[in-house]
Amino acid sequence: MAIKEWLVANPKLGIVLVAVAVTLVMTLITKYMTNQTRMKELKGMQKEKQEKLKNVKNDEEKNQITKEIMEHSMEMLRHSFKPMFITLLPILLIFWWVKGVFVETVIAKSWIWYYIGSAIISSIIFRKALDVA
Repeated sequence: MAIKEWLVANPKLGIVLVAVAVTLVMTLITKYMTNQTRMKELKGMQKEKQEKLKNVKNDEEKNQITKEIMEHSMEMLRHSFKPMFITLLPILLIFWWVKGVFVETVIAKSWIWYYIGSAIISSIIFRKALDVA
């Protein structure tokens, strides 16, 4: 129980470290469980279509481009489901455990905000560093 005692003694740093560790694992799972080449292609096509959409005047053509953008978005969503399903149960268990650890600390009512902030920042950093689409 040395980890739990350390987390209780250092709650702010502890929740940040937990968030960073969980985010790193989730980012790695996403990187290796998705087709990164296809995801990058889809993002590139979406960006092209959005630029094209800005310059189109015809409503029919706008509708067609919007439909294509939605198709790309749906394919990207399908690719992201696999890592999401793999990480869902472990994340729920970790949240349940973390809530139990930090309920007795000074950040008992705000630990989730520390977690969310740390997770967002570390996710941006890890996605850039690991080149995850």
